[in-house]
Amino acid sequence: MCTRSLVLQVPPVWLVRQHEAMAQKNDHPGEQAATDPIRLLGIRDAPLSVDEVFAAVGDAAAGGTALFVGTVRDHDGGADVTRLGYSSHPTAEAELRRVAEKVAADFPVRALAAVHRVGELSVGDLAVVVAVSCPHRGEAFDACRRLIDDLKHEVPIWKHQSFTDGTEEWVGA
Repeated sequence: MCTRSLVLQVPPVWLVRQHEAMAQKNDHPGEQAATDPIRLLGIRDAPLSVDEVFAAVGDAAAGGTALFVGTVRDHDGGADVTRLGYSSHPTAEAELRRVAEKVAADFPVRALAAVHRVGELSVGDLAVVVAVSCPHRGEAFDACRRLIDDLKHEVPIWKHQSFTDGTEEWVGA
């Protein structure tokens, strides 16, 4: 009969508790929101770049970066889309900044970027790209979700869709 013994090296309880207390502190500058986290905002009539937006939110203190890309799909509401165009109100960029500032105020944002396309787009084209970097992934996901949701609900950008049956529809107007 062979017996083996297993020796576990367990740190003293006080050391474990001390480490847990340190891990919960948010006093490191990297755990805080950046003083000016808005790095890129725009309403553009040229193709959008995921790489540009992703690069804009790079931050050494960020442990999580969430990125959302909205593309033009080939259908909507059960109908086939043939064309799509976006137009915006002259205040759209100011409203986009207001939305971005609110997200940055509500989350520990290290960096934020958002660009939306206007003009005629084809199926598969990028319509919107947003990204947020935060100290932790959960915060980044939540902030990015809020950014895209608020952008879609509050920034005056309208979508004009044309369908294969000859009908048209304005969305967001």
